[in-house]
Amino acid sequence: MSPRTTAPEDRYTAAPFVPAGADLATLRRAAATCRGCPLHRDATQTVFGAGDVSARVMLVGEQPGDQEDRRGEPFVGPAGKLLDRVLADAGIDPSQTYVTNAVKHFKFTRAEPRKRRIHKSPSLREATACGPWLAAELALVQPELIVVLGATAGKALFGSSFRVTEVRGTVLEREIHGRPERVVPTVHPSAVLRADDRETAYRGLLADMEVAARALG
Repeated sequence: MSPRTTAPEDRYTAAPFVPAGADLATLRRAAATCRGCPLHRDATQTVFGAGDVSARVMLVGEQPGDQEDRRGEPFVGPAGKLLDRVLADAGIDPSQTYVTNAVKHFKFTRAEPRKRRIHKSPSLREATACGPWLAAELALVQPELIVVLGATAGKALFGSSFRVTEVRGTVLEREIHGRPERVVPTVHPSAVLRADDRETAYRGLLADMEVAARALG
């Protein structure tokens, strides 16, 4: 009997799909063929990062949502619109940022066939598998500051012990994928949209973004 052949997605790493020394356009094309974990099977397409390659700020979210999955662009749904608003209110030009997600494929479930797709949080294993893409983005953009949006993105960068509620709105100095980085964690904009008191939740997110703006000087 021949030994079992392990499929690439069984290894849970995107590393074999990430071309060395590639520019952003080449990385984006390569990511479209990523099979580094099983999430590619159900998602419409890979949703890679977008924005200013020389951005001073990189914003890292959790994963694409339903609209992002259909359009192939990050932060183009309701959470993305709210993110643009809070950035502008904090004095950060959204057009001069780079936005991406810790996980590049939409993970979802359906209550019934043909019903709307319901967001499902990626596992730490899935987020870790996608890490080589984020490492490549960081190496190219080389941001002055990373804003981490939500617990899943934070755990992807810092490990399972990360708690966004404990460190949100503070400037952390950490090594991420071999680079010393300054990081401001906060909640994901979708958490504001889900909040019972959206106004208070928005003010909290804005306060955290203002910390990021001051850190940029």
